[in-house]
Amino acid sequence: MADPLHQFKIEKIIDLPDVTLPGLGQVDLAITNSHVAMTVAFAAIVLFLTAVTSKAQIVPGRLQVVGEGVFGLIDNLTDSIIGHEGRKLFPFVFTIFTLILGMNFLGLMLAFTATSQIAVTATFGVLTIGLVLIIGFAKHGLGFFKLFVPSGVPWVLLPVIVLIEFASFLLRPVTLTLRLFGNMMGGHVALKVFAGFVAAAVIGQIGLLGIPVGILSIGMVTALTALEFLVAFLQAFVFAVLTCIYLNDVVNLGHGH
Repeated sequence: MADPLHQFKIEKIIDLPDVTLPGLGQVDLAITNSHVAMTVAFAAIVLFLTAVTSKAQIVPGRLQVVGEGVFGLIDNLTDSIIGHEGRKLFPFVFTIFTLILGMNFLGLMLAFTATSQIAVTATFGVLTIGLVLIIGFAKHGLGFFKLFVPSGVPWVLLPVIVLIEFASFLLRPVTLTLRLFGNMMGGHVALKVFAGFVAAAVIGQIGLLGIPVGILSIGMVTALTALEFLVAFLQAFVFAVLTCIYLNDVVNLGHGH
């Protein structure tokens, strides 16, 4: 049976000369399967949104219904969590959601899933927390540090609570990174393992057990594939929800919306 981790290996498709950048050293500019997967996902999203907006009608067709549904989902999400200022942050949340969703779905149809690479999910996590820090300091200045001082906490417990809140904030990009990475990688490994049992049964590697094992494995692959499509959507949605929650903490710092 094939190595279930082989599908996550980054391989060069077009090898290009390395360049040396100040402070970074040598940078490999080769085009890899990861680059291709991300580029295809981005292009598919752009083409989909272009098709939706260019053929918009009063009575929407199926494609327009899907596009408006995705738009409305994120618009309602930002408005309900962040409040009246959520519309300003809608482009960022919508972009994060659609990119992750596109990469997740593409990985189920092709051989490589970009969001199964921790470097990719870490980039999304750092971008999100980076925007939180920028908005926090731009909007509140040093008042941003009130985020770590919950109201109504007794003075005796305040130092401990501040340390806990600060540590929790530092862990946010880590949890964003690992949640998406772990779910996408784990699901694909499970699919590959059961697919390997199917292949072993077909070529007769497990003898008389081939028929029952093959039937059971095909059923598991079918069920896991359906589950993975659901997980692919849910992980993109959860990332968008957490992004809105973290942005709400600094947009509405010290008061509700």
